[in-house]
Amino acid sequence: MGNTLQGKVAVVTGGTSGIGLATAKRFAAEGATVFITGRRQAELDAAVKAAGPNVTGVRADMSNLADIDRLYEVVKQRQAPIDILFANAGGGEFAPLGTITEKHFDDTFATNVKGVLFTVQKALPLLRDGASILLTSSTAGIQGSAAFSVYGASKAAIRNFARSWVLDLKDRHIRVNAISPGPIKTPGLHGLAKSEEEARAMFSHMASTIPLGRLGDPDEVAKAAVFLASDASSFVNGAELFVDGGAAQI
Repeated sequence: MGNTLQGKVAVVTGGTSGIGLATAKRFAAEGATVFITGRRQAELDAAVKAAGPNVTGVRADMSNLADIDRLYEVVKQRQAPIDILFANAGGGEFAPLGTITEKHFDDTFATNVKGVLFTVQKALPLLRDGASILLTSSTAGIQGSAAFSVYGASKAAIRNFARSWVLDLKDRHIRVNAISPGPIKTPGLHGLAKSEEEARAMFSHMASTIPLGRLGDPDEVAKAAVFLASDASSFVNGAELFVDGGAAQI
């Protein structure tokens, strides 16, 4: 596609499907050497094959600190320092207030908040001064969503991470920005439905709330990630870039 990221080293967590995989493909196509993570080896192998020869897969659960250490040991041995870190791994499930369990809360915050925090913190010794850090937030972080409050709260935390970490990292000129997708057609979104019929109804309702009248594609988020990872966004810092078809802007 181009050479916007030529010679750069990028790490993308949660890179086996959806936004993470689309971004890994874009980063690699723009010249970067890319490391992706995933929890399941078969899916990780398939993602590496789909993303191309400049992509390396590391099996890791980003809520597990030992796995994060192992990821960076691989990067250090093969290709450090890191120019781009996309802390993307995350997920959620519906749970209305009154049905929220301790496990639901712990699982959501372990991946979406704890995992992001330590993915970034443990990368600091390998990050090049002037590097770009991207965090996946969500429109759910600024909007109320029925039965999705724990997920929304976890993504609101991500938004504050970006605001706070630009101050912590200012002496190193490391930029930190959040990408907030709206409804994107990913396996994760599809997995929120209990059946194909429910998925179609859910997607139709979501599309009706979006000014562009449709759900987004993972590659549309990936294009935004390339912008924030590249020198084209050199004065963009601490920002939240919505890729939502206008859903959270009305």
